[in-house]
Amino acid sequence: MDLVIVIQAGVASGTVLLFATLGELFTERSGVLNLGLEGMMLIGAMSAFSVTVATGNPWLGLVVAMLAAGLISLIHGFITITLQSDQVVSGLSVSFLGTGLSLVLGEGLSKAGTISLLPKFTIPLISQVPILGDIFFTNQSVMVYIGYLLVPLSWYYINRTRPGMHLRAVGEFPAAADALGINVYAQRYFYTFVGGIMCGLAGGTISLAISPGWFSELTTAGQGWIAVGLVIFSQWDPYRAMLGAYTFGALRRLILDIQGPTMLLGFSNPFYYNPYYGFFLQMLPYAFTIIVLVLGSREAMRKRMGAPAALGLPYIRGQRGL
Repeated sequence: MDLVIVIQAGVASGTVLLFATLGELFTERSGVLNLGLEGMMLIGAMSAFSVTVATGNPWLGLVVAMLAAGLISLIHGFITITLQSDQVVSGLSVSFLGTGLSLVLGEGLSKAGTISLLPKFTIPLISQVPILGDIFFTNQSVMVYIGYLLVPLSWYYINRTRPGMHLRAVGEFPAAADALGINVYAQRYFYTFVGGIMCGLAGGTISLAISPGWFSELTTAGQGWIAVGLVIFSQWDPYRAMLGAYTFGALRRLILDIQGPTMLLGFSNPFYYNPYYGFFLQMLPYAFTIIVLVLGSREAMRKRMGAPAALGLPYIRGQRGL
C-alpha cells in the first residue's frame, strides 16, 4: 500500500466533506443548526447527474445541483427562522425529504450510461515538489483546487470582513446585532441558503468528479452526517475543517485498502476475507462522528469549543437574552 496514493485519494474524497462542512459552518455561525446535510447532498448529486445526462454539460449540472439543494435548505429556513420551530426536528425532516425526493426523481439514473465529467489536471512546477506535489497537485479534479481556494476565502470572510462580523454577531448576540440595525432574519436565511448550495456542490462533486458516472441511495454514504460532526471537530474554523475533511477522506480510503490481502508496508493481512473485520473498520468514522456530536451537545463543552452562543435558538425580536 502506497501512503501517498492513500492520502491523495483522501484529499479528493475529503473535498466532498470539505464543501458540506464549510456550508454547515456558515449556517451554524449564523445561529441555525441544520441536520439535513445528507438529504441536500443527495438532491445535489441527483440533480447534477440528471442535468448532465440531459445536457452533456457537467458545469450546468453543478449549478443546478447547488440551486436545488439551496431551495431545499430554504424550507428548513422557513420552518426554523419564520415559524421558530425546533431546528433539530426540522433538519431531520429535511434530510428525509431530500433523500426521498432524490430517490424518486433519480429513479433509473444508474442506467443512464456514461456522462461528461468535470476535468482533472496537474499544476505545472508545483506538482514537482516531492510528496506534497504528488498528493495535492497531481491529477486532481478541478473541484479539489476549488476547495483549496474556498478555505482561505472563507476564513478571511468570517474573520476580516464587515459581512463576516455581522455573521458572527448574529450567531453570538442576535439581539445586539438587531439593535445595531442588522437584519437577523435575513442574515439567517442567507447563510442557511449558503449552507444548502454548498451541500449541493458537495453532492454534485460526488456525481461528477469523485465517484463519477452513477447515482443511487448509496451515493453520499452518510457523508452528510460526518460533515455535521466535522463542524464541531473543527471548532467552527475553516482551516480545521479542511484538516478534518482530508483526514476523514484518507481514513475512508485507508479502511478500504487495508481490507485487501496486503497491509501497510507489504505485510500480509491476517484478517483478509474476515467480513466482521471489514464491518468494524467501516464503522469507525461514524462512531467517531457520534462521539464528537455527543461531546458537542454538552453546554460546557460547547462553550469551551467556541460554539456560537445562539446556535439552535430561535430569535424573537424583543425577547430578552440572546
